[in-house]
Amino acid sequence: MDSIIKQDMILYTHSRRIDFKTEVDWKEQNQLLKVAFPVKIRSTLATYDIQFGNVKRPTHWNTSWDYAKFETVAHQWADLSETGYGVSLLNDCKYGYDIKDNVIRLSLIKSATYPDYQQDQGYHIFTYSLLPHQGDWVEGNTVKEAWYLNNPLTYAVGEPIRKKYSLFGTNTDNIMVDVVKRAEDSNRIVLRLHEFTGRRNKVYITSDLPIFAWQECDLMEREVGEGTISEKLEFDINPYEIKTFLIDLK
Repeated sequence: MDSIIKQDMILYTHSRRIDFKTEVDWKEQNQLLKVAFPVKIRSTLATYDIQFGNVKRPTHWNTSWDYAKFETVAHQWADLSETGYGVSLLNDCKYGYDIKDNVIRLSLIKSATYPDYQQDQGYHIFTYSLLPHQGDWVEGNTVKEAWYLNNPLTYAVGEPIRKKYSLFGTNTDNIMVDVVKRAEDSNRIVLRLHEFTGRRNKVYITSDLPIFAWQECDLMEREVGEGTISEKLEFDINPYEIKTFLIDLK
């Protein structure tokens, strides 16, 4: 085998996450490289991350249809949990999962020769992470840990920070902020978020920005309903619902 694989395992004092930082100089063809984790978990369903939510897929091959679904696409994580305990497999750029019985696998490199005979040849660097947790993926903070893996904290050395500043803050941990940008047709700020656990609740959004008023809108930034004059956004959200708001500053 001419390929070279180098891997470092990283442990943390503040997190259950185990990172596998991987470097590969790949020179194989017609080979599929996967990583597999046999875990002591019994469940007939696995959960996979998708945009604005997640889906569940069976972990068995009871039918020909099940057998044909040899992989499932997932964005940042997949999870296998039983009552009280589970394991998530996170990634920062690899999206082909298969979970059968109690084995969690992730495709790392696929070097087919058609239509591109040089597919995946050369140097690769990526990280995948194992996250054992109590409860299900919601209790285990899988979404947060996957976000930390894909968006590590960065900083720049400069003037000392004298004040804590929050662009937007929320009262609940089942909301993910997806977009903060300038509106297409005005100087208002667009805030888009979604609920990712399947839970409905009342949400409060606050900001250190001087908010004057806010207005719910659709994905095309067209106003929906009546606007509200308030420094705080207050609204109800349904399971897996996407919400978008136009915000006026003072």
